[in-house]
Amino acid sequence: MSSSYTDFTIGAPVVDKAAPDGPIETRWERRRFGVKLVNPANKRKMHIIVVGTGLAGGAAAATLAELGYRVSSFCYQDSPRRAHSIAAQGGINAAKNYRNDGDSVHRLFYDTVKGGDFRARESNVHRLAEISRQIIDQCVAQGVPFAREYGGLLDNRSFGGAQVSRTFYARGQTGQQLLLGAYQALERQIDAGGVTMYPRHEMLELIVVDGHARGIVARDLITGETRSHLADAVVLASGGYGNVFYLSTNAKGCNVTASWRAHRKGALFANPCYTQIHPTCIPVSGDHQSKLTLMSESLRNDGRVWVPERKGDDRNPNDIPEDERDYFLERQYPAFGNLVPRDIASRAAKNVCDEGRGVGPTGLGVYLDFAEVISRLGRPAVAAKYGNLFQMYQRITGEDPYQVPMRIFPAVHYTMGGLWVDYDLQSTIPGLFVAGEANFSDHGANRLGASALMQGLADGYFVLPNTIGDYLATQKHAPVDPDAPEVRQAEADVAERIDTLLSIDGDRTVDSFHRELGHIMWEHCGMERTDAGLRKALDRIPELRREFWSNVKVPGKGVELNQSLERAGRVADFLELGELMCLDALHRTESCGGHFRAESQSEDGEAARDDENFSYAAAWEYTGRGEAPVLHKEDLTFEYVTPSQRSYK
Repeated sequence: MSSSYTDFTIGAPVVDKAAPDGPIETRWERRRFGVKLVNPANKRKMHIIVVGTGLAGGAAAATLAELGYRVSSFCYQDSPRRAHSIAAQGGINAAKNYRNDGDSVHRLFYDTVKGGDFRARESNVHRLAEISRQIIDQCVAQGVPFAREYGGLLDNRSFGGAQVSRTFYARGQTGQQLLLGAYQALERQIDAGGVTMYPRHEMLELIVVDGHARGIVARDLITGETRSHLADAVVLASGGYGNVFYLSTNAKGCNVTASWRAHRKGALFANPCYTQIHPTCIPVSGDHQSKLTLMSESLRNDGRVWVPERKGDDRNPNDIPEDERDYFLERQYPAFGNLVPRDIASRAAKNVCDEGRGVGPTGLGVYLDFAEVISRLGRPAVAAKYGNLFQMYQRITGEDPYQVPMRIFPAVHYTMGGLWVDYDLQSTIPGLFVAGEANFSDHGANRLGASALMQGLADGYFVLPNTIGDYLATQKHAPVDPDAPEVRQAEADVAERIDTLLSIDGDRTVDSFHRELGHIMWEHCGMERTDAGLRKALDRIPELRREFWSNVKVPGKGVELNQSLERAGRVADFLELGELMCLDALHRTESCGGHFRAESQSEDGEAARDDENFSYAAAWEYTGRGEAPVLHKEDLTFEYVTPSQRSYK
């Protein structure tokens, strides 16, 4: 283990200078009024780069162009509509209280802060809860086909971490339908000339001039050409980094490179160890897999989670009588039952499997059973709500969930950490804004289900278009000279990195390194972390990284389509990120949300926070590969929610 890396230093506190004070109910409105505005004629002169075309990036690019800015939009997919947001299934939260069951902005705010185990900013979460109501109106106006009740009103269903029905949905395709809404808005601006689209382009470097983000270096993934793109501001909306674990529910192409390039240029990376494990995934079936498949959390509305009472009971589940089944979530958490938050449900499933009561060929699975709701409502009613999800499960597993229970097991899904941003979504590099899952700001240590889509659209449609103008209005940037030293250096760094990867000509494939890294991360920085395990990971990851840079095999040439080269660059960044994740988990000797330290738990196995010593966001400063990072703490204060031991019982 590199002692220089683990013996990190603590730097000056980081402060959110953009955050307003005063009554929380009026903070966002007062901030919107306080920002400086850009003259419409001046907007046409200003150029903004947006990296990523998911819900946050697509919504931001479309809205900024509609406001009059010139926008360049980048995605590595062949079309913006293939962004990973399309994979979200279950729904999007909003405090509309259509069910008249006691919901409100304050209740959504409270549930989100509590669900994040009191490790999120109050101001940001309250803003998110406020904007949630506008998001639904925006999406309905775009034609998003939300499910409706018989009378025509929008329908709602329940989701984990809440006792009210506030989740709007479009069967099991909510992310897809929301993304199509943002995609249509984006395509309209492309057609109007406000957005220039760069599909099949990957950001490989951030250009910083005089301390401000002024552009990116991107590689055309078809031709292999790399070139600079310059602007007045840069927005990163490039998603999360769950694929550091190799196996996750993320699309295979999801990566951390855009954020990590910015981190290496000075943007602080906050709370990297906060990883969400989703409890409702199809279990691993073999070493051939390169990703995992998510089954929507909405299934826990009607599906009942259980395992056999007896260890090693391998009978057909339909042959196991009721009195020999353990509906463990309903038993342990009677108030919330199967709708406890994801971190709670995931650990409970792991525990019963560790006891030897797991199901399926590997013993790493629990049942999600729909027999009761099918009997009560009938198969047509269940099919109307979940039919496409049931079809997907049957195609993947060959088992009919109408006849036998689904088998599910926790898997890496979402990352709550990301680049540190202030209330305006601006990073520690002026002019670099970060939206959606790429930033750290709203979810604390655990994201409630149906809140990712909410945050992405809130950031893209409503927050960023208001706050980025405050930055642009105060700048008097002259156009950046394409031959400026900072631009040429960024281009040279990218070229050197590509040349190095192509010249190593080792014996191991890129995927073999990624798979080994993922195994280390899952074993030692996954659902449960220990001091010994994290130190073991911090011993091995630097060794693996050194071997990567001396023994990886990247076939082909740089000036052509080369997917091995794409993956190599991403895995190189994952190897550095993985080390920081383990260090962050090692230093945080408490349990909170998705970060569960075995040494810090209550008598009944629940996460035990240490508010006295760890009520802060950990924002890490990059100082060089293998060198000790600097930890900057942003203290979290709670005026409207009192931190307490979470209880869903």
